[in-house]
Amino acid sequence: MSELSPSAQLLAQQHSQMTQLEVLLSQESEILQQHKPEALIEITQQKNILLEAIQTLDQTLSTSQAFIKDKADGLCDQALTEIEELLARCKKQNQINGQVIQHSKLAVERMKTTLLENNNKTAVTYNGKGKKSGGLSSLAIKA
Repeated sequence: MSELSPSAQLLAQQHSQMTQLEVLLSQESEILQQHKPEALIEITQQKNILLEAIQTLDQTLSTSQAFIKDKADGLCDQALTEIEELLARCKKQNQINGQVIQHSKLAVERMKTTLLENNNKTAVTYNGKGKKSGGLSSLAIKA
């Protein structure tokens, strides 16, 4: 069995990291659907660590003379295609997760608004002329 070239080793490592990222994004999606904020914090930390490792490896690859030569010779085409496909799937899943987060934020804002409106309805008072006025600020209490 032949030993992998340095370029092939780096690409295999990058493929592995991208596969790990895809798994983390899938787990993140499940966590978002289950509404588990504690687990979301943990998975986000793992994702950030992995993204830093991916970025470091990308920098290593971009400066590797062996990789640049092997790429020019077409020796990396298949591995790069697979990595690009993984990257595309990761981007798509990350975009979906981002949309779920945005929808969750909107739902929380709607709930907050509804709760505040209900609170204001119960805080309605009437002035001396029988007109409605809202909240404690209408009582003219001064500190």
